[in-house]
Amino acid sequence: MKNKFILEIVTPKGMIFSGDVKEAQFPGSEGELGILPNHASLVTLLDTGLIEVTDLNGDIERVAINWGYLKVSEEKVTVLADGAVYIGGKKDGKIAQAIEKAKELIESMGSESTAYAATIARLDNL
Repeated sequence: MKNKFILEIVTPKGMIFSGDVKEAQFPGSEGELGILPNHASLVTLLDTGLIEVTDLNGDIERVAINWGYLKVSEEKVTVLADGAVYIGGKKDGKIAQAIEKAKELIESMGSESTAYAATIARLDNL
């Protein structure tokens, strides 16, 4: 059994993230969805929220998305997102700027959903 998989997060503007990861959490349309290596294949809809990625060193990186699709295959996980902002993982000035861009992206979806409120709250706590 493998202990990693390839994750790619792509928008119409290009690649946002690509790399080997240990695990990832996604904002599924039916709730949070965790993916580990060797996960069963699936395709599902993603909601507004944060993707949290654990890299091979155990560090957590984050990407905010407004919505998209998740495709899981044997060795690769692909996110096709309408819009996404890479936030990263360590706090510094660049992270603060990325968080503001992520908030703008999420706010563009409107404030009617609980996914919106939950995502903004998580961004505020980074």
